[in-house]
Amino acid sequence: RTPPGGPLWNAHARSCVNSTEANMVAYAREGEVTKSAKARGSDLRTHFKNMRETAMAIKKMELQEAKKYLEEVIAMRRCIVFRRYCGGVGRTAQAKNEGSTNGQGRWPKKSAEMLLNILKNAESNAEVKGLDTDALSVFHIQVNRAVQQRRRTYRAHGRINPYMSSPCHVEVVLSEAVEAVKKEAENPRRVGAKEARRNAARLKNGSTNA
Repeated sequence: RTPPGGPLWNAHARSCVNSTEANMVAYAREGEVTKSAKARGSDLRTHFKNMRETAMAIKKMELQEAKKYLEEVIAMRRCIVFRRYCGGVGRTAQAKNEGSTNGQGRWPKKSAEMLLNILKNAESNAEVKGLDTDALSVFHIQVNRAVQQRRRTYRAHGRINPYMSSPCHVEVVLSEAVEAVKKEAENPRRVGAKEARRNAARLKNGSTNA
C-alpha cells in the first residue's frame, strides 16, 4: 500500500478533486457565500407544472413561514394558487386568501412534501455553516423540466400510446436578509454673498449664461 504523500497517493487525491469538481452542479443564481445555503433535487418524480406553481407560491418568503405554509397545504387548510398552468384547474374559496385573481387553486400534496424536504435540507446546510435559521428567506428557487420517463398504455384495436411522466429538477437558495444601508443626504454647496448677488443680477437681467 502506498503511504500518504507518495506519488500514487497524490495522483489519487488529484483524481478525487477533479471528479468532485465535475460532479458539482452550477446554480442559476448564487447568494453571498457567507450568508446563504442551498439545496437541490434532481429528477423528482412529481409533475413539473405542480412543482412550479408550488415553488412560485413560496418565493421570497421567510423560511419558517414557507415551511408552515407547505405543511398547511399538505393538510389542505391552505391551497396553492395556479397562475400559469391553470387550464382546467377548479376554483376554491381558499385561493382568494392567497391573493388569487381567478380563484383557481389546488393542493399538490406530493410536490409540497418534496419541496418541504428540500427546504429542510437547505436549512440543515445553513446550520452547518453557522447561519441564523430564523433570519433566512427563500432568496432563489427554480424548477426545470427533467427528461420525461417513458411508459406505454394499451388502447383499443391493438394500438399502443405513450404514457409519459414529467419529472423536474428543483434548486433552492436560502439567504439571510441583508440590511440596507441608508444613504446620507448630500449637503448642498454653500453659496457665498458675492456669488448670490451675481446670480440675482443675472435673474433680474433675464440672462441664464454662467
